[in-house]
Amino acid sequence: MSDKLTLGSLFDGSGGFPLGALLNGIVPIWASEIEPFPIRVTTKRLPFVKHYGDIRKINGAEIEPVDIITFGSPCTDMSVAGKRAGLDGKQSVLFHEAIRIIKEMRCKTNGMYPRFIVWENVPYVLKFIRDIMSCKHL
Repeated sequence: MSDKLTLGSLFDGSGGFPLGALLNGIVPIWASEIEPFPIRVTTKRLPFVKHYGDIRKINGAEIEPVDIITFGSPCTDMSVAGKRAGLDGKQSVLFHEAIRIIKEMRCKTNGMYPRFIVWENVPYVLKFIRDIMSCKHL
């Protein structure tokens, strides 16, 4: 087993998280993206990273466990420029797929992996998180 941290990237885009990880001594292991051009970019830059495609088809218990899972789920439903439908909006609902994968991996590894989760999104998303955490919904 390596002493280096490992990383998996959901909603990978053009591989910003894996590239940043690599530049900081973290080993990117796998990525998930559905758009062909960004997949070609990361395949060229990081040919050793496995690509899993559509996040909805990934089972977190069946992929290689990693120390860090990063994701920047679609923000169009939470952006100030968007319709502000929140985490249950048409695209932003994919946030829940990332959480599902994380839970599946944690259950499979008895809570050992992932050790860290990094979610990148728009500033307005904090409003939806505050709403979820408030007592208003009870």
